[in-house]
Amino acid sequence: MTSFTSILPRRILLIGPPFLWLSIMFLLPTLLVLAIALSSTRVGMPPYEPLFTWDGALLSVKLNFENLQFVLRDGLYARAYVNSLKVAAIATLLTLLIAYPLAYGISCCRRPWRSILVFLVIVPFWSSLLIRVYAWMAILSNDGLLNSVLLSSGAIAHPLQILNTQTAVYIGIVYTYLPFMVLPIYSNLADRDHSLLEAARDLGCSRLSAFWRVTFPLSLSGVFAGSALVFIPVVGEFVVPDLLGGADTQMIGRTIWIEFFNNRDWPVAASVTLLLVLLLVVPITFLQSRLSKMRV
Repeated sequence: MTSFTSILPRRILLIGPPFLWLSIMFLLPTLLVLAIALSSTRVGMPPYEPLFTWDGALLSVKLNFENLQFVLRDGLYARAYVNSLKVAAIATLLTLLIAYPLAYGISCCRRPWRSILVFLVIVPFWSSLLIRVYAWMAILSNDGLLNSVLLSSGAIAHPLQILNTQTAVYIGIVYTYLPFMVLPIYSNLADRDHSLLEAARDLGCSRLSAFWRVTFPLSLSGVFAGSALVFIPVVGEFVVPDLLGGADTQMIGRTIWIEFFNNRDWPVAASVTLLLVLLLVVPITFLQSRLSKMRV
């Protein structure tokens, strides 16, 4: 009993700060969003009625589930959710197709070059996301750099309409989230056991066969981690679709922004946000279970 009581404070000191951080940065904001989602809209500041009222003798609670029911019934939000999931899935796949060869190539370089190449991958993080997206607007516009180069080379006769299309959204998302996919895959590939590849080659595998039978399966944990780091934030992405996709791009992040700042309907916006959080719990749980099985 004495040994258990002596170990317990150490465990609290070890796991206490992460749990406190998650409680403050995730649990409390989620509870606040839930409280706003269950409130009623009003004119004023804040633009929602409080859930709890105290008349001096009795504490009363007023819950309003009409906001959640409205979001679930309205097809506009369903289309925004579906489109966000589709864009996130396609963008994650495109990012993976670009990031895996890049990470594999970096992991095959000599160690002095690896640090330089990884540094180049994370260099875009040194500038503001908004500035980088505006740069892509200048590149993809009708009179932008891309069309100017293609027109001057004779590859096209008329400017391509890329900006304010779904293609521009995918370009912006892949560019923005590429480092989030490269770094986990590279970290996994850099630590691989090269003796396994040598054993596979000795057993008759070609270089390509050894890659698919040894290297790729061992790197799946990095692939799943990178996919989670890309897919989850892209579902709620707002800046890239709004600036590169234009008004016709219907994603849930932009829908939430419109409800908050244009319609000033905070309870409905909070309901949309709450359902988005619940929607993301499923892929997070799935990826965590896959990663835990791979570690075992």
